[in-house]
Amino acid sequence: MFDISKLVRPNILKLEAYSSARDEFSGSEGVFLDANENPFGTLNRYPDPHQKMLKHKLSVIKQIPVEQCFIGNGSDEIIDLTYRIFCKPGQDKALSFTPTYGMYKVSAATNDVSMIEIPLDTDFQIDIDKVKPYLNLADLKIIFICTPNNPTANSADNEHIKYILENFDGIVFLDEAYIDFSPKKSWIYAIPKYPNLIVSQTFSKAWGHAGIRVGTAFAGEEIIALFDKVKPPYNVSIINQNAALKALENQSVFKQNLELILKEKDNLIQELSTINYVRKIYPSDANFILINVSNPDYIYNKLVENLIIVRNRSKVVPGGIRITVGSPDENRKLISEMKKIIVKN
Repeated sequence: MFDISKLVRPNILKLEAYSSARDEFSGSEGVFLDANENPFGTLNRYPDPHQKMLKHKLSVIKQIPVEQCFIGNGSDEIIDLTYRIFCKPGQDKALSFTPTYGMYKVSAATNDVSMIEIPLDTDFQIDIDKVKPYLNLADLKIIFICTPNNPTANSADNEHIKYILENFDGIVFLDEAYIDFSPKKSWIYAIPKYPNLIVSQTFSKAWGHAGIRVGTAFAGEEIIALFDKVKPPYNVSIINQNAALKALENQSVFKQNLELILKEKDNLIQELSTINYVRKIYPSDANFILINVSNPDYIYNKLVENLIIVRNRSKVVPGGIRITVGSPDENRKLISEMKKIIVKN
């Protein structure tokens, strides 16, 4: 039987969470003289430390209990809190599959946690045989899986994820930042079955709100209670909470933009396939496309000269350039400039 207390750092188990003024009184009416706030202004009051309205709206949309929802200051805060809760600095380890999102490794180093990196196979899938020797390591506490993956854009094989969940006694962190663009189902549905599962999502991608830095995590109540215990009391501002709520209330805009991005992605793939120096277009379940090109540095610099900014990922994927799907006009400009580039073999 899964026992969360065996994974959590002892000092975190003993920790008494900070109690803010808004923990002691949560009403919206009254003369507020309890939190040393300035009485003047429109942003003079502290935000709801528990983001109750936002969590309620999310729980309805995601069909998951409020008690299994956490709101972070971007997904990066959620990643950092996961290390702080489950990994003893200088002792414990985490594991990720490369190439992938770089903050897993940066946050590991920040928290003095060793990172084991297992390369993905030639199809950018997890090689389970390479993973198996690590699953019983006593000091391995977290496995990170980004799906759809950044920068490769593909989704991880569900059977591989299932195998890891069922054969690893530590935390399995599924980063679903791009899940709304994918035809695959979110792993949120599996939380009741897997008490060691954390599913991370974000407002930055499909919701079009990268500027507000709001991330979400979904897990069993015991894990969410630990996040609430360790997080700063007012980690998400009033402005950001309200912006996220407004986004959730505009489902029609969200769906319209999502459909347009997916349509534009198909158009981009078709156009990219006609360019002679594009050697490969990798499958994409995200809002970006990874391509393999000859002379990626030259192509990247030529595009920058014309103020077309893509991402040169050739240091992590040989020949790799990552292209975000833009607006129809932006995509036309990209293709127009790419077709002007002459690459000498």
